[in-house]
Amino acid sequence: MAAALVNLPMRDIALWTSEVLDITAFAVILIAVAISTAAFVVRVAQSGFLANYRDYRANLGRGILIGLEILIAADILKSVVVDPTLQGIAVLGGIVLIRTFLSISLDVEINGHWPWETTRLAREAQVPEQLGPA
Repeated sequence: MAAALVNLPMRDIALWTSEVLDITAFAVILIAVAISTAAFVVRVAQSGFLANYRDYRANLGRGILIGLEILIAADILKSVVVDPTLQGIAVLGGIVLIRTFLSISLDVEINGHWPWETTRLAREAQVPEQLGPA
């Protein structure tokens, strides 16, 4: 297989790789939905719907985020290597903006705060521990 890849032009390798990444992203999202749903059903049977619904949404969101990141990598390959035109790059920019917005929205939905607040919130959570019991 490696010998066959050496003879292919870079464009064909990039196109093949982007297709593999598209399929991988699709599989990641499907697997995340299946695993999250199965875990949710088991937990609902143990402790009820409301106690587990937020975790279910968070797990679904994490799987979708991973899939989106893989799709962005595939789009970069397609736009930069396969179709390196100004229009192709502009389309890539639009796709990345939309997917970045989706990623940030999902991150806020999962964690309950903006992604750039994570460090500050972690530091604030450690401060009471360092002061000791009141």
